[in-house]
Amino acid sequence: MPEGVRAAPVSTPDTSPISDRYPDPGGKSLSVFFVRRVAAILAVVPVLRAAVARYAVPPGVADRAGCPGCGAPVGLDRPLPALGPTARCPRCRGRIGAAPFAVEALSLLAVAVLVLVDGAVAERVALAWWLGCAVPLVLVDIAVHRLPDRLTWPAAAGTWALLGVAALAGAGAGPWLRAVTAGAALGLAFAATTLLLGRRGFGLGDAKLALGVGALLGWQGWGVLVTGLVLTFLLSALVSVALLATRRVGWSSHLPFGPFLVAGTCAALLLPA
Repeated sequence: MPEGVRAAPVSTPDTSPISDRYPDPGGKSLSVFFVRRVAAILAVVPVLRAAVARYAVPPGVADRAGCPGCGAPVGLDRPLPALGPTARCPRCRGRIGAAPFAVEALSLLAVAVLVLVDGAVAERVALAWWLGCAVPLVLVDIAVHRLPDRLTWPAAAGTWALLGVAALAGAGAGPWLRAVTAGAALGLAFAATTLLLGRRGFGLGDAKLALGVGALLGWQGWGVLVTGLVLTFLLSALVSVALLATRRVGWSSHLPFGPFLVAGTCAALLLPA
């Protein structure tokens, strides 16, 4: 080689996997996020099933502490099979609480909502708390037309408090004040129909559930709150018409409103801003 001419460095081919050189910016992280949320919600499924089994009793009846058929005790210290997917008493094999796989299915839907809704970590924690309370509330309301205080009050209080944490974490006082105002206004409005219309109005359980619903929707904005209410009443009307058309219910039948309120809230949160 002539003097003064420097040899070019010899390059070696990059044999590392393409996935290492060009990582997926979003797909992998989203899948990991979803798997972690699924694992977390499935871990608390026995707790949710225990809540349904305990509170799915008619108004005025003491909370259930065991199998309704044989009286065998049911608790988190012995979750299977009574608080598992099959929901069967270990002694008499009778069904306990929610139908098999009902809690698991609703829990997976709750995870999907949590994954798809945008927001800061603190906001997601507030939504996760509310969804965790909403799953047993929906199943109890369907079973016995009742929204127990031991689920509605924690749902509202926890949502308000965790949204307050989100405000302190950077969102500011404005969204939290709007959320509290919306929650209180919606709860009072529902309660007023009970006082003025009696059985033709909403139940007090619906009013207590509305405290958390109004806060979640109000946090996002007044428009989201209105959208959630419109979707709730539209869904309720469509299901009522379908049940009447198929003669599953009569004109005097009373449908539980809690499931529609939860579904309308989730639908409004999932809509693009």
